[in-house]
Amino acid sequence: MNIHIYQGNEITPEDGDANIVIDVIRAFTVAHHAFLGGVKEIWLADSKEAAFCIKDKYPHVLLTGEGNGLPIPGFDLGHSPAAIAKQPLAGKTLVQTSTNGVKAAFRALCAKEVYVTGFSNAKMTAKWVLRKWKGKDNARINMIASHPTGEDDLACALYMESIINGAETIKPESVIKEIVNASVAKKFLDPGQPAFNPADLEFCSNETDCGFVMKIDPTGEFPTIVRVEDE
Repeated sequence: MNIHIYQGNEITPEDGDANIVIDVIRAFTVAHHAFLGGVKEIWLADSKEAAFCIKDKYPHVLLTGEGNGLPIPGFDLGHSPAAIAKQPLAGKTLVQTSTNGVKAAFRALCAKEVYVTGFSNAKMTAKWVLRKWKGKDNARINMIASHPTGEDDLACALYMESIINGAETIKPESVIKEIVNASVAKKFLDPGQPAFNPADLEFCSNETDCGFVMKIDPTGEFPTIVRVEDE
């Protein structure tokens, strides 16, 4: 397999067999815990305005997301995985927008298959891709670390690469260290910024053996993250 790592939320990767969009702090950690809580599906919106338009058309959906890291007034939910994990979400449909992960996902829809993940589901996602394309020398796997300067997303991408290429030279502990010490993590530990929940870092740096991956279905009215059970 040919693995290529990109960094940034405005990257359009070359056409590939699989694109994996990574947002550790916090978009796809939020998505992962929403699915663990029983969410049916997650529709993606490329802006808060688009999210509100979707809500106007489909009042049953719940809006979740952030703008520059902060809660969006008028949204049903914020973007805290610690808070999402406590919500009664079984059977619900979420609409998600975010500064980095969701934005990058919209630019990554060109591949045959598109997956999203944080660190919490990185190993499962990497092993899924390894099984699916193992032995296919010409397969191209693109990984997009969605934060333009985020050490957390890049460390997660390198970790997944080491699993997919069979080396497994990067240990989870080293990725966890990169996440909690990342520049984007500092605000979660700053008492002067109460909008950022320090408990989120634990969710973002904790691998969860869940038995599913998060895949984008691009065929509907909106790109939709769905839960696909392990084969």
